[in-house]
Amino acid sequence: MDKKLIVSSSPHMRSGTTTQKIMLDVIIALVPAAVAACILFGWNALLIIAVSVLSCVLCEYVCRKVMKRPNTIQDLSAVVTGLLLAFNLPANINPLIAAFGGVVAIVVVKQMFGGIGQNFVNPALTARIVLMSSFPASMSGSNWVIPFWYKASSDAMTSATPLGLLAEGKTEQIPSYLNMFLGARGGCLGETCALALLLGGIYLVARKVISPVIPLCYVGTVAVFSLLLGRDVLLDLLSGGLLLGAIFMATDYTTSPLYIKGKIIFAVGCGILTILIRAFGAMPEGVSFSIVLMNIMVPLIERATKPKPFGKEPEKHEA
Repeated sequence: MDKKLIVSSSPHMRSGTTTQKIMLDVIIALVPAAVAACILFGWNALLIIAVSVLSCVLCEYVCRKVMKRPNTIQDLSAVVTGLLLAFNLPANINPLIAAFGGVVAIVVVKQMFGGIGQNFVNPALTARIVLMSSFPASMSGSNWVIPFWYKASSDAMTSATPLGLLAEGKTEQIPSYLNMFLGARGGCLGETCALALLLGGIYLVARKVISPVIPLCYVGTVAVFSLLLGRDVLLDLLSGGLLLGAIFMATDYTTSPLYIKGKIIFAVGCGILTILIRAFGAMPEGVSFSIVLMNIMVPLIERATKPKPFGKEPEKHEA
């Protein structure tokens, strides 16, 4: 026999897709939101993004060295985490707080659980929750930098977010739907411009990096329950971090279900929790907590929705 038979474990058919290519596509999809953040909030936005990304990459490099494991900064996952973390921060936050967030996201949430593919919650969102608990004055309140503050001639440089204004009953100060769609509202760096986030989402779906199931079910659930509770549906969809969370963080491969039924359950759960926190919670926003809570539920969802293999159990014959 001239030809040798090679025995190997699955998968037997491989594509050219790599973690690096997937992360590069995510970075490209995040570019419109990054550009919009810099236009809306000035050079300070660029500084926060740079500090956050650099902190995440440096933490990953040092952590892998200390743990004596192969370095993984070339897969670009740390860059994606840094971008998402920056997008969840206010424009006027101290850069040192952003750097600390990078340490939490990479060292505590990601590397201490084994690195990429091993963390059970989203690193960027978990870091944001830690920062909200550790630095509440810097991470919340009514001191959100207004868009184009660097061009403003008035003394008022800060304002509450639309959800914050709604919670305070100041509905007359809520920006128009068009302004919220284009990003002219208070909020975190990457969550304000809905147009930029939608462009990034369309790119990821077109490149087949993500499935549209989770974003559509998540946003759709929020819309339905907002309508049932008598809230302003468009306000709920265009404000807060809903689109950023639904498109870029709820779809994280590691912390979301694999199968279609699981994706639907996961997304609907995220949507219900988000609108319940917004409507009845002490905080006006609920995206971060909703996604992290559902991340914890993913193993149970996977167990309940895992498809059955082909065939059936052999019949047992009595002796």
